[in-house]
Amino acid sequence: MSRIPILYWPRSTKSDSDYQTARKVINTETGIMPDVITDDINIAEIFESQPDAVIYFPVFYGSTGWWGELLGANAYIVGKLIISPECQLMTIKNKVCEHKHGAQHQLFAAEIYPTSGFFKKMSSEIATITDMLATDAGTILALFSGRDKNKFVNILESTGNSYLGCIGRY
Repeated sequence: MSRIPILYWPRSTKSDSDYQTARKVINTETGIMPDVITDDINIAEIFESQPDAVIYFPVFYGSTGWWGELLGANAYIVGKLIISPECQLMTIKNKVCEHKHGAQHQLFAAEIYPTSGFFKKMSSEIATITDMLATDAGTILALFSGRDKNKFVNILESTGNSYLGCIGRY
């Protein structure tokens, strides 16, 4: 069964060269022109109604917190496509899809207390921060990239921080 491509585009599509390029790249990769969603996206609902869908989620240069929509949605990042220096598309599938394990990088989401001790303890050999978003509660929702989930979770929890889950691999 072929997968249904969906392009989420949260900004105006008129005269947007990144939008046009994204559609062409998806069409070239899948052989199908993607359906486009420009309103708020509910990834969990899409995967519930279309388990075989592939969602192309743009990440624009300088954006923060783009991955928040993925938490709890059975989302699984399987790759990315570079559209321009300002835009890349994250390729997202339903977590029930087959995926490879091994030495791939994983994307871990966590809620952390921003202390220097935490950042000193979390070495680049375990995981590196790829995105952060401050909350009103004084914590940070952070996205980490690393290879060893168990080591990451152990260090994270030993410093009193909360592990929210793995949202994908690449």
